[in-house]
Amino acid sequence: MPQPFNIMIVGQGGRLQYEALVFVASLRANAPGCVGRMIVAEPQPGPLWADDPRMTPDIRGALADLGAEIIPFASRHFGQSYPHGNKIEGLQVLPAGEPFVFFDSDTLITGDIGTVPFNFTRPAASMNRTGTWPVEELYWPGYTAIWKSLYDKFGLDFASSLDLSKPDEFWERYLYFNAGWFFGADPAAFGALFTEYAVAIRDAPPPELVIQPLDPWLDQVALPLVIHALGGGRPDAALAGLDGDLTCHYRLLPLLYARGSDAQIAKLEDVCAPNKIKKHLRQHMPFKRMVYQGQGQKVRALFDRTALPRHERAIRNQIRAAGFWMR
Repeated sequence: MPQPFNIMIVGQGGRLQYEALVFVASLRANAPGCVGRMIVAEPQPGPLWADDPRMTPDIRGALADLGAEIIPFASRHFGQSYPHGNKIEGLQVLPAGEPFVFFDSDTLITGDIGTVPFNFTRPAASMNRTGTWPVEELYWPGYTAIWKSLYDKFGLDFASSLDLSKPDEFWERYLYFNAGWFFGADPAAFGALFTEYAVAIRDAPPPELVIQPLDPWLDQVALPLVIHALGGGRPDAALAGLDGDLTCHYRLLPLLYARGSDAQIAKLEDVCAPNKIKKHLRQHMPFKRMVYQGQGQKVRALFDRTALPRHERAIRNQIRAAGFWMR
């Protein structure tokens, strides 16, 4: 039987608060088997934020009406200079010792994730990624040297992390995730290690990383090291519903309308239809135009989803050329 677990997303003022509302609404609509706590971690004002990062009272109220718990946390290491750090520091709000799954707020729940047979003793993360890091440079030392330097920095066994079915110096040989979802048995241990590794990589990277960008990739650089250190690795076939029939990490609404299946778009529009949700989402221009004024369907008409451009940049450029790009 699947084990109960808590869910965490980040809720922050601006675009993320509207995405958080859609996430929770889609969870309630499509995942009746989820019986754990739905926790929205909210960063609080402090010295690392020039602007107040909190959500607006109306969105907070709408999330509470859907049964979400909004729990504040203090930013001690990242804040406005690296907002992706919210997913790292926000883990502190979850109950220690209880299994958890983290999702990026720009995720649509399209099926009952409560039925997924997570093995929380073996943490894993999303494989819905491309070879975005490390970046190939003229004088770089190569994939093996860069990744091995990170494993060595933290006393981890590098060789056991490799996918030996992939050739040497091919990016998929090395443990690399999209940080759009990840899970583990204990958020306190996971979060402490994630924070330790991310801060150490940012502040004192190995010499092999000297010409490598870490913004915005820092979370995805540290995440495989954390998962490997905790005895985890690549997700197995039992988790195929994530980034599949059960969840969709859409990132931005124009991309969802361009690439999403008919079923995913129908789920999105069903979730956004009730007046108690619609009155809030209409305040945010991308939802207003894409969902409620029909621009999303116009974006959809630009593409053949059986023959999409290979690179996301080409999709973005085609949407921009048609005058429909929004973020």
